[in-house]
Amino acid sequence: MTEENDGLEGVVAAHTVLSEVDGAEGRLVIRGLTLDEIAQHWRFEDVVALLFKGFFDTLPGNNAALRSALGRARREAFERLQPNDDAVLRRMPPIEAVRALLARLPDGDDLPTALRLVAAPAVYTAAVMRWRLGVQALAPDEALPHAVDMLRMLHGRTPTAAQGAALDTYLVTVCDHGLNASTFAARVVASTGAGLASAVLAGISALKGPLHGGAPGPVLDALDAIGTAANARTWLEGAVASGQRLMGFGHRIYRVRDPRADALKGALNRLSAEGSVNAARFELAEATEQAALAILREKKPGRALETNVEFYTALLLEALGFGRESFTCVFAAGRVSGWVAHAREQVQKGRLIRPQSVYVGPAPEAAIDEAALAH
Repeated sequence: MTEENDGLEGVVAAHTVLSEVDGAEGRLVIRGLTLDEIAQHWRFEDVVALLFKGFFDTLPGNNAALRSALGRARREAFERLQPNDDAVLRRMPPIEAVRALLARLPDGDDLPTALRLVAAPAVYTAAVMRWRLGVQALAPDEALPHAVDMLRMLHGRTPTAAQGAALDTYLVTVCDHGLNASTFAARVVASTGAGLASAVLAGISALKGPLHGGAPGPVLDALDAIGTAANARTWLEGAVASGQRLMGFGHRIYRVRDPRADALKGALNRLSAEGSVNAARFELAEATEQAALAILREKKPGRALETNVEFYTALLLEALGFGRESFTCVFAAGRVSGWVAHAREQVQKGRLIRPQSVYVGPAPEAAIDEAALAH
């Protein structure tokens, strides 16, 4: 194995019915449906039902029943919080606090386990962020849609219809994305028979890395530094000249514009129409995107560096009132559905993932001929 493919570039490690990422065409397919078909109109619960189909014998035959079951799962996840959690976990980075809370959920392979794992990141993200503000966590409302309840638990008030729909769009958009690092980690652990909770913990641990799910926050840091639309080109040219990476641009797979960026920009436009987006911030973001794309084409003409999901993720989650330190947690709240589905798919295959490595270390010293030394 050469250094060039140490990242398993181009190696097929799984055959899946769950999603296809077409990097050349800029297309994401989720179980036969394109992202364009589902991002604007589907609730997160509907996508969970789609991803779980065929993997659980007790999966309800209609999505309304699954929505109710997911509501109960949010309550069950909340009941595992303890009285002194706020004092302990508020001092931890949010993603580590959420991971610690997820570790309390029992392992298993049945549908109730799966739904608790899907529900928990939404419940625990809201709880952790409220604790960091010095206020109590709010119990879930089982009757509400999942995304709506996540925003209610965070802010203490029922969101507008557009806000709930915007978070649904985000959760749906990031639910699954091929064999990315966190999904592969989840499948590896699932292949050992460890259980769904262990697989999800592997996924969230991989997601927290800055090269995977930890990147959207710095998009806002860049916008803060740029300040106004008129400053965008000058600031970005300086950043490129000094060797900085422009966050929100370029992707390991997509050679064209990331389709998820368009889905999230559409959600932002709908939020903006009801006045839920800071107009000046949106104008700055659009000017920054246009300037960044122009500069990258000029300075790096041989590379495909287009807008990726991180850019409009940052703007959307900020508009919905999530602090940037929580962005990876919200990402996990969407991607957990894919981790669980992939884990079940891997278990059904019944095959332990065990690739080989090529040893390139020093050779052992030649054996000493003790008999020769005796003479």
